[in-house]
Amino acid sequence: MAKSASLQVLVNACLDGLVATQTLSPRQWQVCHHIRDCRTAVLGGFALHCDQCDADALCYHACRDRHCPRCQRQASEAWCARQRAALLPVTYHHLVFTLPSALNGWIEVHPKQLYDLLFETVWATLSAFGANPKRLDGQLGMTAVLHTWGQTLTRHVHLHCLVPGGAFSATGQWHPAKSTYLFPVRALSRHVRGGFVSRLRQAVAAGELSRLTDPREIDRMLDTLMGTEWVVFSKPCLARGDTVVDYLGRYSHRTALSDSRLLSFDGESVELSYKDYRDGDQRKVMTLSGEELLRRFLLHVLPKGFMRVRHFGFLANRCRAQRLPAIRAAIGAVQARPVAIMPTEPGTTGHPQPSKTFDGFPCQSCRGGRLRVRTALAPKRRDGG
Repeated sequence: MAKSASLQVLVNACLDGLVATQTLSPRQWQVCHHIRDCRTAVLGGFALHCDQCDADALCYHACRDRHCPRCQRQASEAWCARQRAALLPVTYHHLVFTLPSALNGWIEVHPKQLYDLLFETVWATLSAFGANPKRLDGQLGMTAVLHTWGQTLTRHVHLHCLVPGGAFSATGQWHPAKSTYLFPVRALSRHVRGGFVSRLRQAVAAGELSRLTDPREIDRMLDTLMGTEWVVFSKPCLARGDTVVDYLGRYSHRTALSDSRLLSFDGESVELSYKDYRDGDQRKVMTLSGEELLRRFLLHVLPKGFMRVRHFGFLANRCRAQRLPAIRAAIGAVQARPVAIMPTEPGTTGHPQPSKTFDGFPCQSCRGGRLRVRTALAPKRRDGG
């Protein structure tokens, strides 16, 4: 009989079996335990009481791990609210830069170094194109989000970039993009390829990729990369500004596996819904063992402290407060107003922490009262843990 399908159920059922056959890193082990304990008595919480019907309810704390699919909606909403304040009334462009699959083995042993090089190379490429006097002759802005997975959870490292269609010149002028595409895709592809391979050579020479020890294999890989056509995608976002931010928000805090894609789980096998981009974007279903699906999910656990969302150019955190008003003035726009972030409700990622402005949660029993915190619940030790 199929059980309810969720990543938490999968971790609970398959973690021990996966550990018996594979070695998990401390970071992967930590993520599994966070997901397993999310919104359970293990993390503690609050006992709530309705002020009208006297109904009682429990609200447990969330794990807030960025790999947990249940803990990203509120983070995504808060992130989008902050980004709306930085919107410009211009056409935005969505670009995607993909690393060749031949690099997957190197990414396995040096993920942070290669992810950092991808961010660095993509920004160096776009900023060079933007600063070219024959193109936009100014400074670009970019928000970039790292994804490491494909629809079937195999390793597929790519960078989603949202770039306003124009550049801010040193003389304080706004130079808009001259066509519906930002820059030629093939030229971007070759520039990124050359820059990334050059940086890889420098990193190897500097000893930053210490787990790569065979010089002949390193040279062979770098030659292979230079002989491969790198995939770059570019598309203008012809929509309102808020829509553009919501669009990127779907990428900014997306996890490798959402619960909605898990169709069924019988304790051993799990059915996974996925989109087949090679077959007209059709929705299909594949069946994997629970341990195999969990193994694939853990391929995409990021190094602790790694920043997967980064801002560059005039959108960089250190200068956007000064640059954006100047850019709006240059294009005759008005300042965008920040969007207020509403307090969290039960079932989202926040903890119910009463304050002077907090008036409790809606009661799901009587629909008229308010659930208020009666007492705090201490975390409970997991049995056998």
